[in-house]
Amino acid sequence: MSKNDNKGTAVITGASSGIGAVYADRLAGQGYDLVLVARRADRLGELAEKLRHAYSRKVSVIAADLSDDDDVRRVEKAISADESVTLLVNNAGLGGQAVVATADADAAERMIKVNVVALTRLTRAVLPGLLARNRGGIVNIASVLAFDTSFGGIYSGTKAYVVNFTEALHREVAGTGVRVQAVLPGATRTDFWGLSGSDIDQLPKEIIMTADDMVDAALVGLARGEAVTVPALADTGKLDTFLGARQAFYGSLHADKPAARYAA
Repeated sequence: MSKNDNKGTAVITGASSGIGAVYADRLAGQGYDLVLVARRADRLGELAEKLRHAYSRKVSVIAADLSDDDDVRRVEKAISADESVTLLVNNAGLGGQAVVATADADAAERMIKVNVVALTRLTRAVLPGLLARNRGGIVNIASVLAFDTSFGGIYSGTKAYVVNFTEALHREVAGTGVRVQAVLPGATRTDFWGLSGSDIDQLPKEIIMTADDMVDAALVGLARGEAVTVPALADTGKLDTFLGARQAFYGSLHADKPAARYAA
């Protein structure tokens, strides 16, 4: 795919740095025009100009705080009306290790609004158009911490939502020309860690991936039609085993009477 081929428009949230900025670079290189969404207008503008020069693509920006209801609705309106949109990358996210008892309630609400509410609303904004045109895709950036609460129940809870939401969405669009993918990064070197009050250098170097490598792997997974992509996972059979065991477990959760162990 040369940079002169046009694959439609990719909307990328959290695009001003880190994983989002890498997605912007790679997708522009694949032939997408871009709509970049993030809070930092100055950094968005710099990135947009760089990508226009490098790839000769149309790049527009929307400065928006996705924890703000009005800003989310402004982005929704813009992208739902844009018939050129063929890909949505819900990358914007907030993190933090706070336990519930000491968490700042307003900060927790902002995290849920960005990680869950905005992701859901923006997906809902573009999905009808994608289905009507029978093409395109939605990429939701989750986290391996969707399966581990050690980083704090609020953050891991939001990412568990993203995984469940995306798996269900994948089933919903089955048989259409629309692809849906959940991406579960592990520790990835971006400014996300500093912004969430954590130091990534406290982790072993051998488990820290670059944003470039993470995104490149995720894009391979998207091209292969993976519903769930875990860039660090060497043995995909482990994911199949996990998902299969979860489904089998679910099948044992229904009965017309309580289990005998709950008998009075």
